[in-house]
Amino acid sequence: MPADVILGIETSCDETAAAVVVGGSDVRANVVSSQIDIHAKYGGVVPEVASRAHVDTIMPVVEEALEVSGLRPDEIDAVAATHGPGLVGALLVGVSAAKAMALVWDVPFIGVNHLEAHLYASFLEEPDLEMPLVILLVSGGHTMLILMEDHLRYRVLGATVDDAAGEAFDKVARVLDLGYPGGPAIDRLSGDGDPAAIAFPRAMANDGWNFSFSGVKTAVVNHVRKNPDTPIADVAASFQEAVADVLVTKARKAAREYGATGLCLAGGVAANSRLRERVSEAAAADGLRAFLPSRAMCTDNAAMVAAAGWWRLAADGPSGLDLGADPSLRLPTD
Repeated sequence: MPADVILGIETSCDETAAAVVVGGSDVRANVVSSQIDIHAKYGGVVPEVASRAHVDTIMPVVEEALEVSGLRPDEIDAVAATHGPGLVGALLVGVSAAKAMALVWDVPFIGVNHLEAHLYASFLEEPDLEMPLVILLVSGGHTMLILMEDHLRYRVLGATVDDAAGEAFDKVARVLDLGYPGGPAIDRLSGDGDPAAIAFPRAMANDGWNFSFSGVKTAVVNHVRKNPDTPIADVAASFQEAVADVLVTKARKAAREYGATGLCLAGGVAANSRLRERVSEAAAADGLRAFLPSRAMCTDNAAMVAAAGWWRLAADGPSGLDLGADPSLRLPTD
């Protein structure tokens, strides 16, 4: 009998999440407990604080997911958990909890790559996406340009050589005194600004597949210091436009070069309204399909972990119970 009902667990950073997914795409429950309020006073995620919060929250979140799904523990076929990359202490909470449940329920345990899980967020809402796809995986810790040739088959075309896009958003928000998390604050403020007001640099926009966002972050800092009277909304909008411009330029070029059928977004920054708009416009202009996951599927969640776990279990079988947390885990490629 195939392992169709997967309990997914996600604790790689500051979200404690559990989900129940059937057949790799039918989401029966997707519960997320955010730690934003806990970390806001520190201006960012504090690893030790995050780990302790996961310990307190993991079982209530799992219990809620099971209750929402209407399924009993003895109806779960496998337990999947993110084992990297991420904060090592936070990862250990989820991995340990998942192994314990797998042992007690006598079902397989599946260690899931967090980056791969983000790629499968799109398939939860659009299971029949046609490949190959060019996917922009953009988050606080990662900025990657990926060619997805088939299920579980990827090529990483490029990645950031310094700051991830989401990291740059948070740092610029700090400079502008917008609070934490910075990405949503910049997105909201940009709606009142002029994206063409300031010509911030587009580093490496036409140079290979890699990205660099430390330069535009520094340019924002220098501009604010030298021009303190510039409307903050214009600074935010111009910065956001520069980042989106580089991301979309490279994605369009990759789609043409590799014959992709569509452009997809993944990761927390995929919730950014201007980036979503630019990807939609680019895809329409190039005759491609654009897929923009719902905002709930952009941020860290356990439904995407369960989905990726379903595919990995079918292809590779269960993970060993000696599998540990790997904070530097890379996306599996051919």
